[in-house]
Amino acid sequence: MRSATASTRACAARVRRARAADVPALARVALRAWRHAFAPIVPEAVLAARSLADFRRRFAASLARIRVVERAGRIAGFTLVTDGHIDMLFVDPRAQGSGLGRALLADAERCGASSLESFARNRAARAFYEAAGWRVTRAYRRRFLGARLSFVQLERS
Repeated sequence: MRSATASTRACAARVRRARAADVPALARVALRAWRHAFAPIVPEAVLAARSLADFRRRFAASLARIRVVERAGRIAGFTLVTDGHIDMLFVDPRAQGSGLGRALLADAERCGASSLESFARNRAARAFYEAAGWRVTRAYRRRFLGARLSFVQLERS
């Protein structure tokens, strides 16, 4: 059971637009979350295909579409949304379970997000989204970083 302090912190989470100065921290959070979430799901070659430099380049080019949440004055998570589709929602593994993911998802929804894609085998992510009212609308396979993998599309119901 979470403490009252943890739930108060989650309710008080403030999501803001990303700034250029955030890019290095965003890349570090993304790489940690990428490895943590996907190591048991994707082949090692896919996991190794993303680097800190890759994330930095992507975030620098996508800055206007990124929203961040901080914890103790540091970026702890973010969303990257394109035309109502959540491309990324990552929370630093050290901050998971604190409500920051829910705050980011709620913010993305308020900003018009209504679809996202998840690895089919990512049960934790699917449970998180489904608990928030998102539903799987389609399952499919596609190429991703050189491998053919299974995905699901989720939409806000």
